Amino acid sequence: MTSSSSLLSEIVAGHFLPGPAEEIGLAVSGGGDSLALLYLMAEIVQGSDLTLRAVTVDHGLRPEAAEEAAMVGRHAATLGVPHEVLRWEGWQGEGNLQDQARRARYDLLGAWARGHGIRQVALGHTADDQAETFLMRLSRASGVDGLSGMAVRRRIGPVTFVRPLLEARRSCLRAYLTGRGASWIDDPSNEDTRFERVRARQALAALAPLGVTTQAIADTARNLASVRSTLGWYAFSEAQRLVSAEAGDLVLSRAGFRVLQPEIARRILSQALLWVSGSDYPPRRRTLALALEAVRSGTGMTLHGCLVLVTPREIRVSREFSAVESACCGPAELWDGRWRLRPPGAGALVEAGAEVRALGEAGLAQCADWRGGGLPYRSLLGYPSVWLGDRLLSAPHAGYGRGWAAELTRDEDAFHAALLAH
Repeated sequence: MTSSSSLLSEIVAGHFLPGPAEEIGLAVSGGGDSLALLYLMAEIVQGSDLTLRAVTVDHGLRPEAAEEAAMVGRHAATLGVPHEVLRWEGWQGEGNLQDQARRARYDLLGAWARGHGIRQVALGHTADDQAETFLMRLSRASGVDGLSGMAVRRRIGPVTFVRPLLEARRSCLRAYLTGRGASWIDDPSNEDTRFERVRARQALAALAPLGVTTQAIADTARNLASVRSTLGWYAFSEAQRLVSAEAGDLVLSRAGFRVLQPEIARRILSQALLWVSGSDYPPRRRTLALALEAVRSGTGMTLHGCLVLVTPREIRVSREFSAVESACCGPAELWDGRWRLRPPGAGALVEAGAEVRALGEAGLAQCADWRGGGLPYRSLLGYPSVWLGDRLLSAPHAGYGRGWAAELTRDEDAFHAALLAH
């Protein structure tokens, strides 16, 4: 790909135009990639129904970060783009810094987008980032999903994160900025070999004489992404036939599941665990392989905060009680990321001090009619209920305390749709 401004603009525009009138979010760090994205997006929205709003996440890890965020604001102002700064204060000095910072960045960006009613946020990842990601995942023996690299579009809740520069080289974007007379920031951490991505970048330079170039790896990741899409479609088709939701559980036909191709079975079980647990990431392949073997042998197991129960006819994925044993919130608040319990009738009085907790054995022992709901005993333990101290007020799924309603915030369609998402 050349450094032509028109070609770059055409590629970026293809991700957003034509489209409905809306505001697009731009995550801009001040580095060459995201700053080029800001300038390119400012070009393509001219004369369209799109508007822009930029945001910078200041992780607070370097004293220069605040000034760098302010510099992004000045660039945005010259382009007529509103700009905000989000600050992360969650680093405690322990664990994987880059992983925690990345997760926090997505959390902050998602909350910011929702607050502004923004449905799409553009990110500045490039073909170089894609190639580095490929090498990092190759070192962990990733499968097709991992080696497909970063997806062009990834939906998290109501917000879709878009990577319109995955076909662009880092050098092309910097040449574009130079042509615009715009300067960018080179983060010194990009040279710190303590970080895996920096080592992957250095490895790419060493591999280039063998023909294993950034472009070749990015093309390979794109080819594998096509395979991933095909596998996702087959998993979706089989899940339509084999999987159904029962309250907050997913139930799979055991007879149909046992004859699935291993990769399709893995995808369906993995997504079932994500749907029930609400986790952002699936189990590791090795752990999931053990779960599939347990399912085939009829023993089931617990993993990823879920309980996998196997009977002669079905495989049931439920929330594991120990994963939600300490989860607690007020009535009508979101419990375990997916349940809301509402009191009987609009304006009904709720006893002061009432709270939503997992039912557990102590609660289920008070529910004489729990079998009437059709849910298994072990499954019910992880369901929400309303308590006042040690006194159970209501357990809607176990037929105790009439009037309270339990609302599940993600439905069966969300499970099926996620099999197609990347």
